Amino acid sequence: MTDFRLIAVVGVAHFASHFFQLTLPPLFPLLRVEFGVGYAALGLVMSVFYGASAVGQSISGFLVDRIGARPVLLGGTAALAGGIILAGFAESMSALVAVALVAGLGNSVFHPADYALFNTAIGTGRLGRAYSAHALAGALGYAAAPATIVALAAGFGWRGAVIGVGVTGLAWLAVLAYQTRGLSALRRAEPTAQRTRDGAPASAAGVLFTTPIVAAFAYFVLLTTATAGTQTFSVAAIVALYASPLGLATTALSGYLIGKAVGVLGGGFLADRTRRHDVVAIGGILAAATLVLVVASGGVPLAVVAAAMTLAGASLGVAQPSRDLLVRAVTPPGASGRVFGFAYSGMDIGSALTPVVFGWLLDHGQPRALFVVVATLMVMTIGTVVAVGGEARRPRRVAVGG
Repeated sequence: MTDFRLIAVVGVAHFASHFFQLTLPPLFPLLRVEFGVGYAALGLVMSVFYGASAVGQSISGFLVDRIGARPVLLGGTAALAGGIILAGFAESMSALVAVALVAGLGNSVFHPADYALFNTAIGTGRLGRAYSAHALAGALGYAAAPATIVALAAGFGWRGAVIGVGVTGLAWLAVLAYQTRGLSALRRAEPTAQRTRDGAPASAAGVLFTTPIVAAFAYFVLLTTATAGTQTFSVAAIVALYASPLGLATTALSGYLIGKAVGVLGGGFLADRTRRHDVVAIGGILAAATLVLVVASGGVPLAVVAAAMTLAGASLGVAQPSRDLLVRAVTPPGASGRVFGFAYSGMDIGSALTPVVFGWLLDHGQPRALFVVVATLMVMTIGTVVAVGGEARRPRRVAVGG
């Protein structure tokens, strides 16, 4: 299988994962009426989804390192698509929460499986672009979901829309299974004993609790809490803060998501051409935080809000491939699945924390506070980038061997 084909197949799987993550949030106004609950209660559904994904992601990482990425990727895709289908049949909030648990476990496989495949099969000189394409596919999944699911709901009702995209996911599973049938041959022989960069044995779980890996985990918790809050509740917050029509507020979110996709694309080429990935990541995060504070002011025209959201997304996108290369740089040989699974489980934890907290802010009439919290969390990630970046620049002092 060529690099291009591998990147394309894995990218489409990542697109589907991100699309499914944003299947329900755009329907919250309809679900709020359907089930007679507030935004905080609906946020609980997403918290369960991301909480299950966080727990499952670390487990998936160990499974990837033990049995290979393909079966884990296929099983997770089946659970995620099946869970979305079941959501369309939910008759109560408790049923919706139970379905979110199943779908969240399915969602847990993508980062450890996808990155293990890339780290095994893609040459080092093209990894930045591979990570960029992977992130771009996810960003496009986010960008496509709101408009698609709302349009489908307008034509077929929210249940028909949710069931329809879930069935499409199962159809993609068949394609994924066919296209990846030879991927097991891509796994290279790996050392039977690994050591950390400091010379200590890299045990199955012990490597996860080294300083740079814990810092990477903290980075994902903080930044994803911010970005998930933006993706899930920025439309409602802009409507409340600016008295904006729903269409214009949705345009601002679409601009943020499209800007992030474009930024990721450029960020991949930049990541392959620089060694200071920490500088790129920090610069992108600081720019995004500043632009979010512009939106938080509440006193700028709606056109400026849309532009600021778009540029904030682009800034975060530029930082993303460099962020992924920083994590790879501190990953011991043979540990891609569990390290990426553990570090990226921080994304799911951040996403799990977000819905209830940010939903509470909106329920209590604090849309400006939502954007201020988002910007603050972004700034807090800088310390973790410094920690991972400093370790990534250290030379490997101990060779891996058995």
